[in-house]
Amino acid sequence: MARETYQPSEAELEILNLIWELEPVTVRDVHERISKTREVGYTTVLKQIQRLTEKGVLEKQITDGTHYFTSTIREADVKGKLVDKMLNTAFGGSALDMMMHALGNDKVSPDELRAIKNWLDKQL
Repeated sequence: MARETYQPSEAELEILNLIWELEPVTVRDVHERISKTREVGYTTVLKQIQRLTEKGVLEKQITDGTHYFTSTIREADVKGKLVDKMLNTAFGGSALDMMMHALGNDKVSPDELRAIKNWLDKQL
């Protein structure tokens, strides 16, 4: 699979987010972090990481017998493609509609809204 066209599944994206945050990372590191929010088997995480490595999305290095994984793709590239896909498929290409939906829920904190306003002020 070409990394340029790679679109992660939900489970793969969960793992990639942790790898981008912690890399280089072991399977145990990823498993421990995911286990804090939901029940998941170590072998399930291991298999997902192996598949991501086979796809060329992750790279493995072995240091002193420990397997460490790093991403071969940039977080910004993957997330940018996901946002573009959502923008075009769910919102018909309307960035305004997408932003109104995103900002109209109760999950956006006042601090986040201020940061967005500051960013917009700088863009205008």
